[in-house]
Amino acid sequence: MDNLSDALKKLKITAADRTEGSVEGCLDCLLQALAQNNAETSEKIQGSGILQLFANLLTPQASCAARVANIIAEVAKNEFMRIPCVDAGLISPLVQLLNSKDQEVLLQTGRALGNICYDSHEGRSAVDQAGGAQIVIDHLRSLCSRTDPANEKLMTVFCGMLMNYSNENDSLQAQLINMGVIPTLVKLLGIHCHNAALTEMCLVAFGNLAELESSKEQFASTNIAEELVKLFKKQIEHDKREMIFEVLAPLAENDAIKLQLVEAGLVECLLEIVQQKVDSNKEDDVAELKTASDLMVLLLLGDESMQKLFEGGKGSVFQRVLSWIPSDNHQLQLAGALAIANFARNDGNCIHMVDNGIVEKLMDLLDRHVEDGNVTVQHAALSALRNLAIPVVNKAKMLSAGVTETVLKFLKSEMPPVQFKLLGTLRMLIDAQEAAEQLGKNAKLVERLVEWCEAKDHAGVMGESNRLLSALIRHSKSKDVIKTIVQSGGIKHLVTMATSEHVIMQNEALVALALIAALELGPAEKDLASAQLVQILHRLLADERSAPEIKYNSMVLICALMGSESLYKEVQDLAFLDVVSKLRSHENKSVAQQASLTEQRLTVES
Repeated sequence: MDNLSDALKKLKITAADRTEGSVEGCLDCLLQALAQNNAETSEKIQGSGILQLFANLLTPQASCAARVANIIAEVAKNEFMRIPCVDAGLISPLVQLLNSKDQEVLLQTGRALGNICYDSHEGRSAVDQAGGAQIVIDHLRSLCSRTDPANEKLMTVFCGMLMNYSNENDSLQAQLINMGVIPTLVKLLGIHCHNAALTEMCLVAFGNLAELESSKEQFASTNIAEELVKLFKKQIEHDKREMIFEVLAPLAENDAIKLQLVEAGLVECLLEIVQQKVDSNKEDDVAELKTASDLMVLLLLGDESMQKLFEGGKGSVFQRVLSWIPSDNHQLQLAGALAIANFARNDGNCIHMVDNGIVEKLMDLLDRHVEDGNVTVQHAALSALRNLAIPVVNKAKMLSAGVTETVLKFLKSEMPPVQFKLLGTLRMLIDAQEAAEQLGKNAKLVERLVEWCEAKDHAGVMGESNRLLSALIRHSKSKDVIKTIVQSGGIKHLVTMATSEHVIMQNEALVALALIAALELGPAEKDLASAQLVQILHRLLADERSAPEIKYNSMVLICALMGSESLYKEVQDLAFLDVVSKLRSHENKSVAQQASLTEQRLTVES
């Protein structure tokens, strides 16, 4: 350390005078000391005040520039040295050195800037202001095709520098994207895929950039999908494949890239991994199976990529995914059910799948998860059934297959995601009067629906419960169903639903309430009054923002309520005539006609 102190003193004098002759030996002494104890030596360097003088030695003409940059790179490995390097004014001369033709100078300068930028806002900001990123990208662009080892080492350092410069910083990442870094890096990966270090740097850079939405379009215009799949096929090690997965997942959120990945053969790679890992209990294998099957499901979220893999229901990929559902592996069961839900995004696919026995497979899967089942599998299988039930021709087939009975086994579930999908599936299935009547008379179901109508913490469950209650009445048109709902305390929820912010829900509620008033007003009278239905209808009619269909159905309901003495008295007390007569001149013909009819009823009755 005595040598170090001497070297620092000597450097102070010579650097200040810009006399290079005796500098070299001092710099070598510093590098040796840093190699032995980096942190302690860095502290001494900072304490000596020599950093400020380094700027004088970082000139393109100086023969010691590479050594000085190397020292800066070494000291900047320490977090406490990064801001002092910026404060010492080293960034601007370092960035200037990036214009050098000397490979060693470029290498050490890239290292120094990369280390100063690592996790340092001040470092990144200074490099940004000095314009360092553009020069590095230009270098990468011009060096890209050269495959000699020294050049590949330099490109690895430059990629690392850009990564440290922009890591977890959206604005700097966006800047690099605007500078055209993506096509350059993709080209680099294609040419240098044999170089592990450079490939790894490219992958980490892609992983960072791919998180940014603005990058997806640029990635889609390159052959990134082809390059990544090619690279993936060569990898045997779990860690390397995991790195590629980390790039694939954010990229595969883009529909154009999904299709490119499918066309590049990624799906076949994923299926192979699933086959290899399915019976293994090793932690890495279990993780890789999950990642591969999750990515497979993600690829199916794109309409074009999904349809390409469906191949009219004859595709080998579709058939393989089907075989996951009866598997004993929960992850594969989950992925299989989610994949079916994704394939079931158009009527043609849904009809084909129902005709080919998918429903029975999903019901068997659900039956395996009734008692203490896996919630994610339950949720996925119910999602698939809900989607399959959308085409009209599938509803009767699914009902006769016993889907409602299977779904009702999950009524006791306390998990909101499962409750939500269960409700959605049932609502999709009950277009038929018979099914609606059968379910509407099921007191256990109706009581559970009424309970969920109050699930204020879960808006989705609350909304679906209300909509299913209304649907049971609208599709069954049954007095028995209405009685069951009245006895379970469901009326107040339908009245509240009429005030929903969603017009479709308001409308469904008003139609159901009109059927209640027409078919079974007596038993419902008290609940309708205590829920303040008449006051709500007055508000809906008086509110100019109410949609035409809401005004129309509110007036139909007013007329139906006149069969009840107590409710009719409420109508008279609220001066409905004034509101209704104004609607006779409404621009919507149906509303205007209903207003005339309602006015007549109100006048006659009074």
